[in-house]
Amino acid sequence: MLNWNDILNYINEGNPKAPNRVEKTVEEWKAILDNETFRITRQKGTEPAHSSAMCTLFEPGKYACQCCQTPLFDATEKFNSGTGWPSFTQPIEPENIAYIKDESFGMTRIEVQCNICDAHLGHVFPDGPAPSGLRYCINAAALQKIKDN
Repeated sequence: MLNWNDILNYINEGNPKAPNRVEKTVEEWKAILDNETFRITRQKGTEPAHSSAMCTLFEPGKYACQCCQTPLFDATEKFNSGTGWPSFTQPIEPENIAYIKDESFGMTRIEVQCNICDAHLGHVFPDGPAPSGLRYCINAAALQKIKDN
């Protein structure tokens, strides 16, 4: 189970090695993503808080990267943070997430990206529930829900 110290170590020591890579040109991403998903995932955008019903959905299943379909989060790690974005305590596989120091907008945060295709997902914070204390605050437009088999 990852905790805040693990996240800080990734920032300082380097991200886990991705199991594989998906790389496309800007034109290729634009051809397969709608405008909002492109803006959020490829241009580091953010959707308005409480703009997605995904915040209040807690059915079993997994959440994959909208760009490359890599499973990133499981519904068992999802919780209602009250922030207006889907929130999770852990990724499915630590190597599927990359962590980047983000000093935009006059604050220091840790951005999370899909480690497979570099899609911007959101940010991670150390104010989540026990036992990990992590809150992955993720743009719903960066995720697609996939059902358990």
